Amino acid sequence: MLEYLILSVYFVLFILHKLRMGSFSSAPKIPNKDAQDEDIDLPENMSKQDLLSFCDRALDSEDKLVERSFSTVNKNLDCVDDETCNDSKVRILQWNVLSQALGQNNDNFVCCPDEALEWRRRRYQILQEIIAYNPDIICLQEVDHFEFLKKTLNTQGYSGTFFPKPDSPCVYIQGNNGPDGCAIFYKTDKYDLIGLETKILEVWRVKSNQVAVLLVIRNKNTQEEMCIATTHLKARNGALLSTLRNEQGKDLLDFVSTHACGRPVILSGDFNAEPTEPIYNTVMNHETLGLASAYRNPTSNNQEPKYTTWKIREEGEVCHTIDYVFFSQDKFDVEAVLDMPSGEQIGEARVPSLRYPSDHFSLVCDLALKK
Repeated sequence: MLEYLILSVYFVLFILHKLRMGSFSSAPKIPNKDAQDEDIDLPENMSKQDLLSFCDRALDSEDKLVERSFSTVNKNLDCVDDETCNDSKVRILQWNVLSQALGQNNDNFVCCPDEALEWRRRRYQILQEIIAYNPDIICLQEVDHFEFLKKTLNTQGYSGTFFPKPDSPCVYIQGNNGPDGCAIFYKTDKYDLIGLETKILEVWRVKSNQVAVLLVIRNKNTQEEMCIATTHLKARNGALLSTLRNEQGKDLLDFVSTHACGRPVILSGDFNAEPTEPIYNTVMNHETLGLASAYRNPTSNNQEPKYTTWKIREEGEVCHTIDYVFFSQDKFDVEAVLDMPSGEQIGEARVPSLRYPSDHFSLVCDLALKK
């Protein structure tokens, strides 16, 4: 029995080592700097409409982004379509934008036209999807073109931070633009940055290849502080991977709890786990943070959306919910959420496509601090 236990531990540590290294491939690293967007030259300040028009001209295409609408959760909502919500409200956009290196070379989207995955096209659609909703906070995963986002979002008054995976699989791909990781942006005219923390998530005290970014920000007018965190947990199916995600989640929650210090918390990300997985309950039942899910619909038996990603790969069609926006339920009310597009809107080829640049849909929520 002891011998079996020892062998099991060695096996798990071997798997963790492989996960830490990003892949099971022995391919050599191809280190590149984030320099593929140096052709972009924009003025320091642009209106939202000017930037959208700039993107339209750059795309030179009739393919418009999939149109989506908001659903009201709280009937007292009064700012879904307003450009500026009042100071007690925050609009957050959560999105796995799809790493360019992985999406174009590794992910095998068999129904996606090649031109839809070209970065010089995709980047403008990614930007359109973000700025169209005018979020206060932007949480992103699979970012491997941070300099592009930093440069373009700066024209809209955002400041951001990026933390790469320690051994991103992107850097093993020819023509990569550097490692992928997580990023958070915030509006500098509304918030001051109070604290910034990053973490490589651990599994049984062993560092993995997944990361988290955390900001503490203060509202310039109300002086109220919030803790914003985002992550991207390990992908792939199976009981072992589900267990590893849960352990990563526990480490993540400890990390957030340490820095939240009683502040309202918004925790978002691509958790790579359906609501039936252990990590979902681990997050929802954390005693200190007291989190709820913004997209968990109270009018339909507290169910999450049917999907936040819908794609077709060589192994088949994948349609499920793995992206979330969690929040302190004793500190916030959910006022509205951006609906997932219908299957008809998405199209039979699913995403990514000429009409949507990622295999994940953005989640946009209006949260209001309770009086």
